[in-house]
Amino acid sequence: MKIRFWGVRGSIASPGQATVRYGGNTTCIEIRTDHNELIILDAGTGIFPLSQTLLTELPVQANVFITHSHWDHIQGLPFFIPNFIPGNTLRLHGAFDPVSGKGVEQVMAVQLQYSYFPVREAEMKARIEYVTLSPEQSLQVGSATITPYLMNHPVIDFGYRIDCAGKSIFFTGDHEPPYNIYEPGDEAHGEYQGFVEEKLAAIHKAMQGVDVLIADSSYTHAEYAAKKGWGHGTFDTSIQSALKVGAKVLFCTHHEPTRSDDALEAAFEAALRTNPLGDARLSVRLAREGDTFEF
Repeated sequence: MKIRFWGVRGSIASPGQATVRYGGNTTCIEIRTDHNELIILDAGTGIFPLSQTLLTELPVQANVFITHSHWDHIQGLPFFIPNFIPGNTLRLHGAFDPVSGKGVEQVMAVQLQYSYFPVREAEMKARIEYVTLSPEQSLQVGSATITPYLMNHPVIDFGYRIDCAGKSIFFTGDHEPPYNIYEPGDEAHGEYQGFVEEKLAAIHKAMQGVDVLIADSSYTHAEYAAKKGWGHGTFDTSIQSALKVGAKVLFCTHHEPTRSDDALEAAFEAALRTNPLGDARLSVRLAREGDTFEF
């Protein structure tokens, strides 16, 4: 399989000289199977430059998997160029939203209102299909099996495991490792701790033995105290998870938008020093816009 990163920033696109090395686009990851089947994880601003490259291989059959509906993960969809060209197919996958009572189709419907975008969905020329997913219910995209798993974020958020020809990838989307919301000594602490441990075990089981883990690593350990409950992980939690599940390669992504490239590298190096890999056969890398990884 082949992975290409088109957007690795979190929360808001952050172009400029300070982010030019690692990129300023928000989350979008292109996956190609060994049979060249196209799977796209999230549709942040990075999906726009990706879509430009797809014009050389029309007609396009794009399977887009949305982790969750926060703006930085969906805002590129209206600018996905193949949507404007007859003969293409966009198949959009995502979660049911218990708040609105709607499926993944609302991700397009809300954005393609005249108040926000000049082209209605009915005016787009491509075929657009919607697939609302259920946790741990696998589906097939060509030669790849894709399984969604519930992660921990302030909105319903899917992590995706992709298995294909004996190779595997897990992408967390936005994810904060679950923690006990009660203080030690509180009457509910013990019961809730059981829930936390059960949830962690389920997530680690889903990630078990993957070749590539792509994980939300927004914060440093020092920053996390002020961001607790915001739904994001740290470099430390990502490295620890990768070691626990026996991943071969970890890509740290969803880079904090205010962090310059220099500061990003410094935070990453500090995390590696405080989380020694020992004898583990784990390669830890910073996701970089434009980089590819083939295995």
